[in-house]
Amino acid sequence: MKEWTGMLGEKEYVVRLLKKDSVEDILRLQDIVLGTLINNDFLSPLTGEEYEDAISKNLMVGVFVEGKLIAFRALAIPEIDEYHLGYDIGLETEQLKKVVYQEITNVHPDYRGFGLQKKLGTIVMELLDASPYTHVCATVAPFNIASLKDKLSQGLVIGALKNKYADMLRYVFYKKLHEDREAGSEVLEINMADTEKQQQLLANGWIGTSILQKDDEWYVTYEEKGSYL
Repeated sequence: MKEWTGMLGEKEYVVRLLKKDSVEDILRLQDIVLGTLINNDFLSPLTGEEYEDAISKNLMVGVFVEGKLIAFRALAIPEIDEYHLGYDIGLETEQLKKVVYQEITNVHPDYRGFGLQKKLGTIVMELLDASPYTHVCATVAPFNIASLKDKLSQGLVIGALKNKYADMLRYVFYKKLHEDREAGSEVLEINMADTEKQQQLLANGWIGTSILQKDDEWYVTYEEKGSYL
């Protein structure tokens, strides 16, 4: 089994694909992380069954320090239904079977500040680069800056902004795997709080490609999508 190693301060960590015997530890860590959140809308927890499904498809990696699970990142093969994120970014039904979701990342509070979320993002994208899937999708709440930066750092772009998960506003991110994206010729910076303007641009074929802070306010950079779908 492939493993990735590194150091967290003076402690060595190991990243590997998770097995079903880790589900109890996963749920325990998820509960710890949920207990530290100021805004619970930022995280949509998964069930034990959902984690077991991700593990069975080799789509979940965990970080271990001294044999203890301290972080994990999950991918998932979603059910093809009317809520599928592929529809939100303009895919056709026949394309949806090759779409994978980036579901969730949890890092134990004692190990934050080491960039583990980014490290795990690099690893799961490495796994996807060698996979038969064509698109990876994810959702992030506006103003969840850490998660927005995480998705953008992996090359995902914003393809939609709409209510998901019982009417919670979410950016819908995607990346076309096995293909590089060409930068657009025109760029617009839109205040992250201006939902309507962003939705208009997205409906007209633009995508969000970065975020920046100016005068204590956050902006999203938009470019024309072109043929990137």
